[in-house]
Amino acid sequence: MPAQRSRNPGQMPASANGTPPSAAGSALRADARHNRDRILEAAREAFTTQGIDVPLTTIARRAGVGAATLYRRFPNRAALVTEAFAEQLAVCVAVLDEALEDPDPWHGFCSVIEKLCTMQATDRGFTDAFLSQFPDAFDYDRERVRAENSLAQLVRRAKDAGRLRPDFHPSDLVLLLLANSGIVGESKQVSLAASRRLVAYFLQSFQAGHTEPLPPPAPLGLQHIHQPQ
Repeated sequence: MPAQRSRNPGQMPASANGTPPSAAGSALRADARHNRDRILEAAREAFTTQGIDVPLTTIARRAGVGAATLYRRFPNRAALVTEAFAEQLAVCVAVLDEALEDPDPWHGFCSVIEKLCTMQATDRGFTDAFLSQFPDAFDYDRERVRAENSLAQLVRRAKDAGRLRPDFHPSDLVLLLLANSGIVGESKQVSLAASRRLVAYFLQSFQAGHTEPLPPPAPLGLQHIHQPQ
């Protein structure tokens, strides 16, 4: 009877190219992670400069991957936008929470406006993502309602403190963001300078003491800031 070859039970059989399966799997996972990171980096850059409606094929080209690879990682635009701006979205939620905890209601109200408008002026993609409506995105309606409720609370607190004009309506914040979005697209320095001056004008007009009556508020919500095509 021929002698059987001894096998090391701890040694895995090699793959066709001589690489142990575990190593091949690790290399594949590392390559997939690398592709994903490149896609997210390219997406953030494209969204920041061109907005979130930039073609996904453009992002794939920037990342140096095929469209099929991009769609395998991110099946739709909402998934890519959500992942690309996850950290920034968390920051924006924190801005609202911090403002509500501010013992000075007027300061909290002003800080939200200043920070949101600064984000909008410097990162077009981020504010598009924060204020957009993606029906298939996770918990979009819940997050939008939460943001609108937080803004409404900030308005009430500032009014109760006697600092915000009594006829101010939360939709006036949407008007401000719409106006501020008109300056986005210039250089970052110009956009920031224009945004700061615009916000200062608005905040002065928002303060209590302005007695001239205003026309009725417009029926605007956060979903009107950006309407996907």
